[in-house]
Amino acid sequence: MGTGSRFGFRTGLLFSLLLSFSLFGQTSGDPIGAVSDALRAGEFGKALQLVQIALQRAPASAQLWTLQGLAYSGGGHKKDALGSFRAALRLSPDYLPALEGAAQIEYDEGSAVAVQHLARILRLRPSDATSHAMLAVLDYKLGDCTGAVQHFQQSGSLASSQPAALQEHGACLMKLRQFDKAVTVFRILMEQNPAEAHARYQLAAVQLIAERPKDTIDTLTPLLQSNHPESRVLQLASSAYEAAGDTPNAVRTLRQAIVTDPRNVDLYLDFANLSMDHQSFDVGVDVINSGLKLQPGAAALYVARGILDVQLAKFDEAEADFEKANVLDPAGSLGSVAQGLEAVQSNDPDRALTTVRAKLAKEPDDPYLLYLQAEVLTQKGVDPGSRGFAAALRSAKRAVTLQPSLSAARDVLAKLYLQSGQNQLAIEQCHKALDTDPKDQTALYHLIQALRKTGAKNEIPELLKRLAELRAGSTKQESEHNRYKLVEENGAARSSAQP
Repeated sequence: MGTGSRFGFRTGLLFSLLLSFSLFGQTSGDPIGAVSDALRAGEFGKALQLVQIALQRAPASAQLWTLQGLAYSGGGHKKDALGSFRAALRLSPDYLPALEGAAQIEYDEGSAVAVQHLARILRLRPSDATSHAMLAVLDYKLGDCTGAVQHFQQSGSLASSQPAALQEHGACLMKLRQFDKAVTVFRILMEQNPAEAHARYQLAAVQLIAERPKDTIDTLTPLLQSNHPESRVLQLASSAYEAAGDTPNAVRTLRQAIVTDPRNVDLYLDFANLSMDHQSFDVGVDVINSGLKLQPGAAALYVARGILDVQLAKFDEAEADFEKANVLDPAGSLGSVAQGLEAVQSNDPDRALTTVRAKLAKEPDDPYLLYLQAEVLTQKGVDPGSRGFAAALRSAKRAVTLQPSLSAARDVLAKLYLQSGQNQLAIEQCHKALDTDPKDQTALYHLIQALRKTGAKNEIPELLKRLAELRAGSTKQESEHNRYKLVEENGAARSSAQP
């Protein structure tokens, strides 16, 4: 459904535009008056007949073309209405009734063309709250949060009365990292319907991002006091308790969340983070083990247990867990580089390879494309000695020759060397990748593998500690990122669900 239908900023358009014509006389021979009367009476067919006769006599009248647009619009013929409004604007570009009529239809359709008409309306009438509100929604849709926030603020109470508009305003403030203002907007949203659990939960999430953990707990209290609080509410409360320095309640609510939703991997990861922060490594391992009994295919749980094993100096167990995680999720479990093509991310390597090779035909010396070709071929599972393996090796070598700082290509090259038993060459590539990016988790993991194969195990414990530290940091960053996504994605869902 169109944007305007969701937000309804220009309700009663026909009536409001007809007021523009009330200044004109309505004598017995006045076509504008007669058409206006028919429109007010809802006689759109009659109005259309009258205005078309009048247009034959005065085809250069922007007013008549606008009235025809209103007649078409009243009869549900939006396309014809828009054509009439545009005809009026060709005759008189700043004619407000035609600008408003065209902007409304384009806005309802979610068309970016509405932006031009609304901007012109604001040049003529800078304080028009409705136009500001409509432009805010369109800017949000176009991804321009800076513009959206400015227009939301200038729309005054109009946008504040629309829950979906408030949601988008708040989401944009979050993207712009204006957290205090976002809290204010989401509080208004909650206060409009204080009994709605979702709005209360979302305000609490924003308060936690804004580093107001005590406010978060206060906001969540009514939800926590229900007979069966949701696991996500308990999880958020746990994070807030921990941020407020109340670790016992953080642990208590998180355990309650796990009991409520025992298959939720994120809850076990949160517990692992708590265990790390408070050096309760054995307790963390026990909880992760419980999670693995229910979710044995969850790569993230093996990574989490591996991190805790490192802290307990159980390096063989940690390495085994990292290996298991890499087998379950080779593309993401150990910080593998982003793949760069949508087709790779959607596990369609054949399509990705076709795309990459088509681009390479035009730019054969593009190091990133060469890396992508090697990456995709590797994902396809090429075996040493095969033509595909040889092609991947050539492509990765060429990529690092052209751009020595491209650590992603060195990661692929190291993996290929490992597969073919060339362990010293793999070690060399890993060290070069780490020289460029000391936080390259993939290079660290491959280096550990290569050293173990060469028998040089003395370095492995320290490398595992580095890898565990990097993974722990990544896990916390992912948790924070998920809170941002929660605000934005829930906003989009709420907006699309509006009648």
